[in-house]
Amino acid sequence: MPALVVLGAQWGDEGKGKATDQLGTSADYVVKFNGGNNAGHTVVVGGEKFPLHLLPSGILSEGCTPVIGNGVVVDLPVLFQEIEELESRGRSAAGLKISANAHVITPYTRTLDTLSERTLGERKIGTTGRGIGPTYADKISRIGIRIQDLFDESILHQKVASALEQKNRLLISYGEEPFDADDVTAELLSYAERVRPMMCDVTLEINNALDEGKIVLFEGGQATMLDIDHGTYPYVTSSNPTAGGACTGTGVGPTRIDRVIGVAKAYITRVGEGPFPTELFGDEGEWLREAGHEYGVTTGRPRRCGWYDAPIARYASRVNGLTDLVITKLDVLGDLEKIPVCVAYEIEGKRVEEVPASQTDFHHAKPIYEYREGWQSDISQCRTWEELPEAARAYIEYLEEISNCRISVIGVGPEREQSIVRHPLV
Repeated sequence: MPALVVLGAQWGDEGKGKATDQLGTSADYVVKFNGGNNAGHTVVVGGEKFPLHLLPSGILSEGCTPVIGNGVVVDLPVLFQEIEELESRGRSAAGLKISANAHVITPYTRTLDTLSERTLGERKIGTTGRGIGPTYADKISRIGIRIQDLFDESILHQKVASALEQKNRLLISYGEEPFDADDVTAELLSYAERVRPMMCDVTLEINNALDEGKIVLFEGGQATMLDIDHGTYPYVTSSNPTAGGACTGTGVGPTRIDRVIGVAKAYITRVGEGPFPTELFGDEGEWLREAGHEYGVTTGRPRRCGWYDAPIARYASRVNGLTDLVITKLDVLGDLEKIPVCVAYEIEGKRVEEVPASQTDFHHAKPIYEYREGWQSDISQCRTWEELPEAARAYIEYLEEISNCRISVIGVGPEREQSIVRHPLV
């Protein structure tokens, strides 16, 4: 039985939540392997919208065990609030499991996140200010707080006090109030009993599940072009949302992964700062934003919008070893007579077929477009490949050819059932 990785193939907000939710109906486990509450998925079930941030999308699938892996950074008050909101709507989070090795977002890492953005000025990254980056920085600096630390008061206090020795000096230098180690420790300890039933050895749990032939779905937050190593650095997230992150963020070896599924919109969007070759401005960009309802789930920020970028799709396919692509929001393009697709870039007068290795070159890349015929009709009720208009099928076949990956599923609306399956994924 397969182990599947689902991840974003662009700059995020591609519709991974819906894809994961659909696959989750067949999965025994859905495991979130990176990120924190700096990103969100919106899953629509029976006309109801469920915005999810820390909780894996599999939380909405009956009989599926949702898991938060060690690669995730956890803001516990946010997690508890999300659980409460879900339960108030008749859904249960009783089966949720959290890795004992997952790192905890603290009050001081939240403050340091907003301070960092403020001091960067025009060079700001565009973070959500939720403490994600500083928590990962503490993890790498080996001064982070993990879930398991909440159950040893003396160790927890020692770690908090040690971290605050350096952080309080920085906060004071910028005119901020320092944190008290006793207060922070007390706050973190107050979460311990509530999180205790959720804590487990995720590595053992998931590997045992795979040994038993169960279906495990690994869910990535953010997306390929926001990867700390492979994205548009420094305008990236602080973790690895690429396929390798599924292994390091859960403790499952790469030889156990059967399929890697990338999710991409039929166009492309981005939130925050950084290069974006196909970005649209003015009325054209506003039309696409409104047609696709492109506003952030977590922040409400308007997303930057542009046309499909084939070099990015090929890059995502290569970096992740994609076996399949899911194309979402095809229905948004239904009114267009002609659909532009970026097939290459012009950089300093030369045609470049792939995403350049140099960030400076990528900043200066200008899109080279080819134009495809639109279908100018509503396809939201289509449920089979044959029901799609000929021009829509031709557009998908064209994207498949220039993206170097087969397109297995096509989204034609936000609802769980508004999808067309060309090649089954499970």
